[in-house]
Amino acid sequence: MTQQTATVEAEADVIVVGAGPAGAATAYHLARAGLDVLLLEKSQFPREKVCGDGLTPRATKQLVDMGIDISEEAGWLRNKGLRIIGGGVRLELDWPELASFPDYGLVRKRADFDELLARQAEKAGAKLHEQCTVTGPVLDERTGRVVGVTARIGEGAAKDRREVEFRAPLVVAADGNSTRLSLAMGLHRREDRPMGVAYRTYFTSPRSNDDYLESWLELWDRRGGQEKLLPGYGWIFGMGDGTSNVGLGLLNTTAAFKDIDYRELLKVWCAGMPEEWGYTPENMTEPIRGAALPMAFNRQPHYTRGFLLVGDAGGMVNPFNGEGIAYAMESGQIAAGVIVQALARQTDLGRERALEAYPKILKEVYGGYYSLGRAFVKAIGNPLVMRMAAQHGLTHPMLMRFVLKLLANLTDPQGGDAMDRIINGLAKVAPRA
Repeated sequence: MTQQTATVEAEADVIVVGAGPAGAATAYHLARAGLDVLLLEKSQFPREKVCGDGLTPRATKQLVDMGIDISEEAGWLRNKGLRIIGGGVRLELDWPELASFPDYGLVRKRADFDELLARQAEKAGAKLHEQCTVTGPVLDERTGRVVGVTARIGEGAAKDRREVEFRAPLVVAADGNSTRLSLAMGLHRREDRPMGVAYRTYFTSPRSNDDYLESWLELWDRRGGQEKLLPGYGWIFGMGDGTSNVGLGLLNTTAAFKDIDYRELLKVWCAGMPEEWGYTPENMTEPIRGAALPMAFNRQPHYTRGFLLVGDAGGMVNPFNGEGIAYAMESGQIAAGVIVQALARQTDLGRERALEAYPKILKEVYGGYYSLGRAFVKAIGNPLVMRMAAQHGLTHPMLMRFVLKLLANLTDPQGGDAMDRIINGLAKVAPRA
């Protein structure tokens, strides 16, 4: 937290820190509404991000909303649904046909996915600054409100970069799970919310072109001569470019969470795959990389003193399935809508009243569903529950279609079928914490 000590590089209506899916979506929708937006990204595009690269229909809808060309000619691979493997059962479930979401998902490497979104925000009018490392908020001495950020810009080591300020009456934190900007504003992670980790790599493989995302429900910890079923899943996503994204995601609801060597676990899991699939060390095209998955609103409040949180910075990963991109983009769209309305108010009090609605809207949209997800996460932390679910649930296709809708959060909010009404009803009565 600093006062004005550096050159003011630029001023705008809104500063968005981080040009991942959350930041790019926020900047895009703000710019489309005619606001002056600065989008600050610490890296240089294209850049790497740890992800499964698989997008559900929920994320696909957000790409359509941003006007992204998602045709196969533009490099996207479509998928029909989810293939689930576990308990000796292999089940293919198509994405549901809904009014609210398309009936297909997509696959795209994060190495260029994020850049596509950031460039789309630029086309809409946002001013993108790459190699711009934000170092902290600038606060008004009198009110304590955020009025900008300090940053180091340019190439080379951080100490050699030029220190500047960017000024705006509103700042959006889209800087991911670590969100140092949020920490500087006094917003710390809630320890009572689940966390996950994801590790993945790429292999050249004949399974590159697959109509389904593939999820393996049984991950075993075989250390010490014992077998323990872990709360998580493995995935295999064909990338359509001659490679497969192979990875695993685990929850912190097991006592072994901090002690597991996730890279070794992924290697052991891959070693058990059929040899013809090619998931062997010599076919690995990139190192194994990992990242944290902040879930279920694990950082709050989502608005304070001119400062808003979107995406991973606000802990918006779905605890049911570890999906983050859809919620990153959705929260960015919601935040942009709130900001546009707030800045159209004629008084400070009116603007603040509009901004304070942002966390209330998030809880209205996601709060009940995330509470259900927290209960789910707690339940599958019990190995017995996890084993029963994997061995018995998969033998009931109708039940699994319900589970797919629940885990992927794919229902029609108005009307829909009986499954939709049950899921929506449960989310409505669950606490919105």
